[in-house]
Amino acid sequence: MKTVKSGLIILGTVGLIFLGVGSNNSQAAISANSSAVSSSKPITRTEIAAAQNKGGQVVESGPYHLELVVEKEATQTHLDFYLQRGDNHQTIPNAKITGQIQMPDRTQKTVTFTYDQKDQHYTAFLPGKVVGQYQMKITADINGQKVDGRFTFTR
Repeated sequence: MKTVKSGLIILGTVGLIFLGVGSNNSQAAISANSSAVSSSKPITRTEIAAAQNKGGQVVESGPYHLELVVEKEATQTHLDFYLQRGDNHQTIPNAKITGQIQMPDRTQKTVTFTYDQKDQHYTAFLPGKVVGQYQMKITADINGQKVDGRFTFTR
């Protein structure tokens, strides 16, 4: 009886060793194949968004691409906001854009963005130069449909 139990234990151990060795080889084969496949894969929506973004913070909200670019100036902060369709990154020029900003000292400010036809994006200016972290909620009203994006920036 002891030899049967010992034999089963040895057989089980040897089987587990072979399973472990076999799975490592198949893992290597899978990773080698996946690297070959990844070089010929189609471009994804995220990669397109990364290629077309303007260097700011990006939020994908439903079918929309929202992007905020912040530029610090001497006495104010310049805010550029890009509102585009997520599938083809076509600019949406007729939206009403407002930003609710929580200042570093916890006070609230509201800014209204205006559309710049030439550069095809919305712009606003935040007066002052208080140092710290700003939290911003941007609401876009696109033909009655509300789209929100949350952003943070530091001055």
